[in-house]
Amino acid sequence: MRFLWLAIITVALAAIIAGGVIWSNATTTPKLALDLEGGTSIILEPQVSEGTDISKEQLDQAVAIIRQRVDSTGVSEAEISTQGDRNIVVNLPGNPDEETRNLVRSSAQLVFRRVALVGDPRSQEQIQKEQESSGEESGADDGLSDEERKRLEDLTGADSQGDGDGEDQAPSGGGDVVDAGGSATETDEASETSKPSESESSDAEESDETSGSSEGSKVTDSTPRPLFDPEKDASEWQTEKIIKEYSELDCTNKKNRTGGQQQPSDEPVVSCSEDGQAKYILGPVELSGDHLADANAGYAAGANGVQTNTPAVNLSFDSTGREIFKQITSDITGKQQPYNQFAIELDGLVLSAPSSNAVITDGNAQITGNFTLDSAQTLANQLKNGSLPLSFQVQSEDQISPTLGSNYLKIGLLTGFVGLLLVVVYSLLQYRVLGLVTVSSLVVAGVLTYLLLLLASWRYGYRLSLAGVAGIIIGIGMAADSFIVYFERVRDELRSGRNLLSAVEVGWNRAKRTIYASKAVNMLAAVILYILAVGSVRGFAFTLGLTVIIDVLIVFLFTHPMLQFLARTKFFGEGHPMSGMDPRLLGVKPAAYRGALNLSIDDDDKSPEAKRREKARLRKAGMTAEDGSDTTAAAAAASESEETSSDTTKAAKPKTAKSKAAKSKAAKTAAGGMTIAERKAAARRAEEEAAAEDSAAADGKEDDK
Repeated sequence: MRFLWLAIITVALAAIIAGGVIWSNATTTPKLALDLEGGTSIILEPQVSEGTDISKEQLDQAVAIIRQRVDSTGVSEAEISTQGDRNIVVNLPGNPDEETRNLVRSSAQLVFRRVALVGDPRSQEQIQKEQESSGEESGADDGLSDEERKRLEDLTGADSQGDGDGEDQAPSGGGDVVDAGGSATETDEASETSKPSESESSDAEESDETSGSSEGSKVTDSTPRPLFDPEKDASEWQTEKIIKEYSELDCTNKKNRTGGQQQPSDEPVVSCSEDGQAKYILGPVELSGDHLADANAGYAAGANGVQTNTPAVNLSFDSTGREIFKQITSDITGKQQPYNQFAIELDGLVLSAPSSNAVITDGNAQITGNFTLDSAQTLANQLKNGSLPLSFQVQSEDQISPTLGSNYLKIGLLTGFVGLLLVVVYSLLQYRVLGLVTVSSLVVAGVLTYLLLLLASWRYGYRLSLAGVAGIIIGIGMAADSFIVYFERVRDELRSGRNLLSAVEVGWNRAKRTIYASKAVNMLAAVILYILAVGSVRGFAFTLGLTVIIDVLIVFLFTHPMLQFLARTKFFGEGHPMSGMDPRLLGVKPAAYRGALNLSIDDDDKSPEAKRREKARLRKAGMTAEDGSDTTAAAAAASESEETSSDTTKAAKPKTAKSKAAKSKAAKTAAGGMTIAERKAAARRAEEEAAAEDSAAADGKEDDK
């Protein structure tokens, strides 16, 4: 059955790859990384006002965002680094598609938008499927009022789709969802100012819309805010296009949270939270991040001004941002959710969507909520580094040649082949024909490794680097260690006197614990290295972990079943000298060997290793080789004495005492090279012989009388 499962796995992988080659873009060789194939080098130059300094933190944040974008597309082995104190260099392997190039080129900007709707991160189709599979009925009690449920049904197109239960799991206004996603409440230490009347706000919006529709006009920092009111401007965001996009978007899928999308700044948009816990419909950009002067993590102050143990993020705006933020908070404070929320969006993803509890007049705000100190510091860094919109311009885009080239790949493969050949030679010399099990196991492991590399290269964008080749070579070497551990355990059981079938099973039970413990350590090292490293080092960790998994599969599904099969054959079961399981070559003690195979071993037939072991055993017992010979002779004499007739007993009477002494001495001498069971058996035989001789002597005396 294990052979069958291994065959099914191998055939299934081969069929998947073959189908990918025929009907998709799969290849019969793994894709190569920058060091072996070359690729495209893109140099990005930030576009900022003259004389503006760019901090190292801002560049590092930009590098992290670009790396996240590239990794999310499945492109591996990309190299992203800074050049000097301004430029960013992105090296992509192979010939990347236009979508990947656009992700690299697009800038990451921090903006503030008003929230129109927040809900379940899943798509409408996914929600309906899960409800059907769980047997839920539409119209179930979800805690929403009839008015709220009707509004959600209208927004998600329930009339055309049949029901509106897809949004039933999203709390009204998205309040609970936002809290669970780590959003917060804003407070202000300054006093509140009077809130503009609704008519003033409406007039400002109308004038803005009018000016926005005229030619040559655009929204500036002096344009009155807010630019968008989700209650009054429902017709702008409850369009068929927006609702369809919102219903179809699945924020639980990481591919939909790559960032880098060029979203319009003057229109409502659909966006995911960074952690995938919610999705939003947002209004136009109200405030850009370049007006955020500073952001830092700390602890919130209580009502009496005393610092509490609650982590918080402090925001500080410049003069322009202070005025705009005052107008925004004046309009949204006191409204129901989600209309009292504003979203902080970086790179097209919502970092946080806090609700406003007070009008911020001095430009200093504080975000509190479900934060830890680490998460608060992370958000502060994102806000601080994203406060300056680093818009990048492509300075140059060139094709680069391999940093190492195909020659290094050939050398690496040749090195691996030589190492594999040495392993094969060692296995055949050490284990004779049994070494072929090692060779065949390595061949099967190599086939599975190659198929999985093709699958990873096709489906996940993996590219093989020279470091990855090194990981494969090391992994195959560690696979040979597993076979050696298993074989030596079986040999140890043979030395203890077991037959081969029993030795295989007992040896496997003991060896597999050692193998599993060893592979668990190797896998842990590979996982840690993969998480902490970047670039080609991650490629090394990936192939190392892959070979560890394959090693365990091969030992369990191939090596052990193969040894069970061979143990039932005559060649291995009877201990042929070339089988690698010959007790005479393993230094098995004569008694144990007779117990295992019901045979005897002459001194001339013993191997040099067996003779060396026997000499060491005699030396440890304080005996010489002559004593060992006497032991054998005494045992033979004892056997012959049992067959002696009653006639010879009479003639042997004078020598009874000497015979007893000789036998006692032989038994004691033989005890030095026997096991406990053998010693007991020898003592029992000696007692029986002595009793027989005493009885014969007594009978002789009676005859004399």
